[in-house]
Amino acid sequence: MVHDSNAYGLWGLVILNSAVFIMFAFSFFKPANSRDWRTFGTYSAFVVALFAEMYGFPLTIYALSGWLQTRYPNLDLMSHNSGHLWSTIFGEQGDPHFGVMHIISFALLAGGFYLLSSAWHVLYRAQRSNRFATTGPYSRIRHPQYVGFVLIMLGFLFQWPTILTVAMFPILVVMYARLGKQEEVEMVARFGQPYQDYLNSTPKFIPKF
Repeated sequence: MVHDSNAYGLWGLVILNSAVFIMFAFSFFKPANSRDWRTFGTYSAFVVALFAEMYGFPLTIYALSGWLQTRYPNLDLMSHNSGHLWSTIFGEQGDPHFGVMHIISFALLAGGFYLLSSAWHVLYRAQRSNRFATTGPYSRIRHPQYVGFVLIMLGFLFQWPTILTVAMFPILVVMYARLGKQEEVEMVARFGQPYQDYLNSTPKFIPKF
């Protein structure tokens, strides 16, 4: 079968895309302590793993090649579009970049980056005033920046699922949940009852509607 020989092995694109999304998130998140760097580092590892498969070496395609060739005998496994596995599995027609899963992906990515940006501005002002953040997205959930990272990673999974990133995702979600709990313990120790009242009145990750 004829396929685009340039679909993979494009390590320059791996580096470029990884750098763009990592620096874009960095400009919003601005890590300030070891916990922030751990949060940002795990996100960065997820992004690098994603683009390494998207443009470098298609590990997931190779691992699933037997099943894919059996179920979709006319599928060109080495074309870039075949990496959009959700489009293939759900039988979407046409360019997968304009499919439903891609649109959902864009919405999740946009929402995640917006949440990161708006949360950082509120947190920065609160830290400058030596208080804890309670306005903006912090008025709805206690950890909007962690939720922002999860939304971004989930958006990437809707766009380009890989074995490695699918495996990493629940681990990172659990890690962010633990970091959030650790942060709350420190904040209660620092601010006392006012922060405890904030904990009692504001959901952790999912806002009340």
